[in-house]
Amino acid sequence: MTQPIRWGILGAAKFAQQHMGRAIHAAEGAVLAGLAASSAEKAAPFQAFAPGLELYDSYDALLDDPAIDAVYVPLPNHLHVEWTKKALLAGKHVLTEKPIALNAEEIDELIAARDKAGLLAAEAYMIVHHPQWQRARELYREGAIGKLIHVDGAFSYFNADASNIRNRPETGGGGIRDIGVYPYGATRFVTGEEPERILCANIRWENEVDVYAQVIAQFPSFTLSAMTSMRLHLRQEMVFHGENGILRLTAPFNAGSYGEARLELVGEGQRATVERFTEAQQYVRQVEAFGRSIRDGAPYPWTLEDARGTQRMIDMVFAAA
Repeated sequence: MTQPIRWGILGAAKFAQQHMGRAIHAAEGAVLAGLAASSAEKAAPFQAFAPGLELYDSYDALLDDPAIDAVYVPLPNHLHVEWTKKALLAGKHVLTEKPIALNAEEIDELIAARDKAGLLAAEAYMIVHHPQWQRARELYREGAIGKLIHVDGAFSYFNADASNIRNRPETGGGGIRDIGVYPYGATRFVTGEEPERILCANIRWENEVDVYAQVIAQFPSFTLSAMTSMRLHLRQEMVFHGENGILRLTAPFNAGSYGEARLELVGEGQRATVERFTEAQQYVRQVEAFGRSIRDGAPYPWTLEDARGTQRMIDMVFAAA
């Protein structure tokens, strides 16, 4: 029997506690074995669902443990590149939260470090593991909506807490880095196209971070209009509008917690078919896909090169603004 992959987490982040830690614990072929946290109090919620979890008093101590096979990095954005590199140097496979870097050139450095180490390193872009998005890509590439002309994307939430890392420039905050990766990357994932230029980048800033952005991008065969904000009521939607039909995705980024993940295909005569995805756990699927890639060499669906493409678009948006 193949031994399960033993995972460690760098830092007791809330997101890791609520989502990824639980996903690692639940995933087939994975064990949540270690946590590097600054206090036992911060580690307690993890130990509640993962009894026997070993605690480390520093990130380096966890990386130095040969019993840990893979590392999940949920640290603030500005620390992602540093600790991804350190994990690879320590001989660990590493899955790092998005955005894995703050500019595309940094991802080039990570690609070089990955190749030198001969290990798996990837950005935790969970939506590509969800069947809603896999089905959307399949339908699009089958020609279900004909020639694609325009894509609309929206992702917003309200967070005005000045102490939150998303609202702090020194930690790599801002709405585009936090959630712009979703409409930008999802469009690239479905269509396989890359943006040629940014036609409009209307950005509102507070404390040197973007809190609202309306971006229009020209792709080779269609345009994308993407709105992201950290100062608006919750909204998530993606629409692919073709000459012969429309693909509309509800709850496309936080399936389940935001709402029911549905895929609506509207065709000739306004006839609509709806597919529902109620059981899929995208975080668990992400961990299991990572494990299959390590154990069996299966292709991982979101490589560092894929992440670099989205980061390149983010860089283009900031340059245009």
